[in-house]
Amino acid sequence: MTLSKKAKAIQDKIDTSKDYSLEEAIELLKSAPRAKFNESVDLSVNLGIDATKSDQGVRGSSTLPHGIGKTMTVVAFADGEDEKAAKDAGADEVGFEDLIDKVKKEKDLIADIVVATPDCMKKMGQLGRILGPKNLMPNPKEGTVTKNIADAITKAKKGQIRYKNDKAGIIHAIIGKLDFDTIKLADNAAALVSDLIKAKPSSAKGKYMKNITISSTMGPGIKVDLSSVEKRS
Repeated sequence: MTLSKKAKAIQDKIDTSKDYSLEEAIELLKSAPRAKFNESVDLSVNLGIDATKSDQGVRGSSTLPHGIGKTMTVVAFADGEDEKAAKDAGADEVGFEDLIDKVKKEKDLIADIVVATPDCMKKMGQLGRILGPKNLMPNPKEGTVTKNIADAITKAKKGQIRYKNDKAGIIHAIIGKLDFDTIKLADNAAALVSDLIKAKPSSAKGKYMKNITISSTMGPGIKVDLSSVEKRS
């Protein structure tokens, strides 16, 4: 496969046998020719889990200190006093049974994150076929099903990301944009890794954090020295 000029420019600078410090890896990404759009910066973390076992799944959310360079659209399912709290917290759309009916009718919901109170979840099961494939169904493990709906919305608006391991036991997550300062990207990466460490399943044995790779949308992956990330956590 022919590499893009950007990918080749980065690859020519990379020592594939080396694990770079987090800041060095970010600087490598930033030093290469830029695409015509502001690329996302992605972190891939290979975890020492058995992804085939349900008790070793790693799933949750992380509030990145500097956000991801995108204004998040947050929809809240709440009723009564919680509905007012959700509106005051800045949710882009709030409702309960009326909102459920709307989603069922339109068979869609425009949102980056959906949050809900536990009481609303009892009736939201009927939206599973619509929200599930879009990865929008609220989940307690991600902090999107909560009694403190205002806090969940505030975190989502500040730059909360959700993560879930894939079939190979790898977490893939956006940690910002390529035009972010190196320090901000490093802070975001450290925050995510810190939360992943806290989310380690008790049944996972052996080395948990196996390796970390950072990349931009159009660039190749660069291996990161785990200790350089943990020092910032």
